[in-house]
Amino acid sequence: MVRQIPGRPEPSGVTNTQVTLIQIDNYGPWTVTPEPRREVDLQTLQSRLYADLSQLFGNRDGYVFFTRFDNMIAVTNGLDRDAHALIQESVGNRYPVTISLSVAVDGSPAVALGTATDQLQDAGSAQDRSRTEILRGATLPEDERSDDDVQIAHFDVNDATGKYTDQLNEFDTFINIEQGYAELMRYMRHAHDSLSFFVGGDNVIAVCADVDRRGFADAIEHVNETVGVELKVGVGQSRTVQVAGMDAKHALETCREEHTDVEFA
Repeated sequence: MVRQIPGRPEPSGVTNTQVTLIQIDNYGPWTVTPEPRREVDLQTLQSRLYADLSQLFGNRDGYVFFTRFDNMIAVTNGLDRDAHALIQESVGNRYPVTISLSVAVDGSPAVALGTATDQLQDAGSAQDRSRTEILRGATLPEDERSDDDVQIAHFDVNDATGKYTDQLNEFDTFINIEQGYAELMRYMRHAHDSLSFFVGGDNVIAVCADVDRRGFADAIEHVNETVGVELKVGVGQSRTVQVAGMDAKHALETCREEHTDVEFA
């Protein structure tokens, strides 16, 4: 049973999410040329690149999710084509690898990412040496932006410290958290066209397609019934991902204070 306080407001409006696919150019061949590179060096490069991209997009009100590291996904409402080009240039000046970017906008984050992916694939293979620093796609025009464009849901495992961290071997804790994340990721993708990302600890952030209270409650119930992981979620909606994300964090604090499972900022 999902516990919630009736009457709390939730925003109404149509999402219009701008998604940017980030892909390292020719990365697979580069990692073994002229011979296989040490994994520790590759891990260091990937983590530093993610940190720099997080800051470069973050300074412009965007948000980057690392996914597989050689491919990353950003929510970039408010960033125009020139801002994307500057980020590409900055990476090219700092790293031995370059990145290609593909941008798309849709009410569904999953559809936007699909369009961005198609655009980049049409430009050539990720392992094609001649396909470097591609920048494709159209950004959301300023006059078409609204205060409800981005919906962010911040999920958190109920009492993760008490149930897992302070009770289990760390790897078993990791397994439990990852099982919850994987099931939530699948459910939100297929039921709500939303993209969910593990962001550390016991936290998952979902970029959503205007999901309502019942939709979030169903997701929480599904994960609990399927893998036995109990979640709560705070939801925010705004014109940029960073504002929506902070609103979601505050809503999550309301969940903790009032022992509810779904709260809208």
